[in-house]
Amino acid sequence: MECSFALIGKGYVLVASDTNAARSIVKMKSDEDKTKILSPHLVMTYSGEPGDTVQFAEYIERNLRLQHIRNIHELRPSSSASWIRRSLADSLRSRHPYSVNLLLGGYDVATESPKLYWIDYLGTLADVPFAAHGYGAYFVLSLLDRYHNPEASLEEGVETMKRCIAEVQTRLVISLPSFKARVVDKDGVRDVPLS
Repeated sequence: MECSFALIGKGYVLVASDTNAARSIVKMKSDEDKTKILSPHLVMTYSGEPGDTVQFAEYIERNLRLQHIRNIHELRPSSSASWIRRSLADSLRSRHPYSVNLLLGGYDVATESPKLYWIDYLGTLADVPFAAHGYGAYFVLSLLDRYHNPEASLEEGVETMKRCIAEVQTRLVISLPSFKARVVDKDGVRDVPLS
């Protein structure tokens, strides 16, 4: 039972993910960070099989860093999303595919615009204004459809995120008591308090 969601606002991307680590009916941790900062202007949330998610997130992080070292510049969010999609698609055709769903948020410094990409375990890539993965998506997508405003300030985006979290905590049969949120904008990636 995992839930992650994200939205684009005026000059930023806000991502949030629950912090539970569970297997079957057992909750093992309640402070698991399911986000990964890939570069100064790129952040990713991941969900799926526990071993696959961590391994794939670290693989992506290291390879994007290697590309930065080799070419002296970071990949733009669209190029990073395409490379990640290709990596998932290639693994799908191997003997050991990754079972990972991703939300990739970034700020394109060249065009000065925020970008959000929805990527699933089958290698499907979509450029979206808001997105969700997991069981919480059944509740959150309708809220985001109703309340998302692409011109919203960061404070309004955080309020929309809080509304989504409250809905998941109210409606979902499994308790997801805590979420971690990060924002990426022209100043980089940073944590956002939700309380």
